[in-house]
Amino acid sequence: MTNVELVAVGNELLLGDVLDTNTNWLCKRITGLGGMVRRAVMVEDDIETIAAEMRGALARGADVVITTGGLGPTADDMTLSAVAQALDVPLELSAEALALVRAKYVELAKQGYVESTELSQERRKMAVLPRGAQPLYNPVGTAPGVVLKVENSTIISLPGVPEELKGIFTTSLQPFLKELLGESVFIEKMVIVRCGDESILAPIVNKVAEEHSDVYVKSMAPPFRPEKKIPIILSLAGSDQVRVETAIEKALGELKRGLADAGISIISIT
Repeated sequence: MTNVELVAVGNELLLGDVLDTNTNWLCKRITGLGGMVRRAVMVEDDIETIAAEMRGALARGADVVITTGGLGPTADDMTLSAVAQALDVPLELSAEALALVRAKYVELAKQGYVESTELSQERRKMAVLPRGAQPLYNPVGTAPGVVLKVENSTIISLPGVPEELKGIFTTSLQPFLKELLGESVFIEKMVIVRCGDESILAPIVNKVAEEHSDVYVKSMAPPFRPEKKIPIILSLAGSDQVRVETAIEKALGELKRGLADAGISIISIT
């Protein structure tokens, strides 16, 4: 299974001014594609800090490292400088990236969103990439995404604006994701049971998790309240759909038997 680490960059995240929804969104999509997110962190806008995190991820053997944020035209957008520093490679103006930036500003000018298509120093900055990097078309915003392969790992840098991140992830990044993660299937079952105390469920859930170690099994207890409902999640990703379906069904059957033996009723299974 492909090991993935996520690095969310931005002082605004650490200050609490902006909620990091990107990491949650990426975790779900990567898991659905058959990858495994092993680590996710938030770091400040600081080249040394970002670079150290990148070096650490590569040292841990991450197959894919995805950064979010820090690709824009301002001085505090320094993710690509940090990536270059971590890999000890120079930054270079990419003709391909510059063409993407130019085309985007021409498009925005036609739509009346910007007055000028001039490629100022700030706009050209978004086309300065670590040597060897490949730009990714951004269907929403101006800063291209970036893919850079280094030895056995791949670094992917995406914008921090959620709409831009999602736009790149679902379009121009897809060929790279298929190459990295392969064709895979992800199946998730949610079992909602009539129970208000997770400690009662724990022995049943633990037994299923132990006997079906390839399946992720987790109860999701809400705060104590009169409405006694607790969801239990079972999920698994893999390249063989039949194997994944079979494993999920076996774990689900074991869960049903355990709940029945404990006198806990199932409200729904989705």
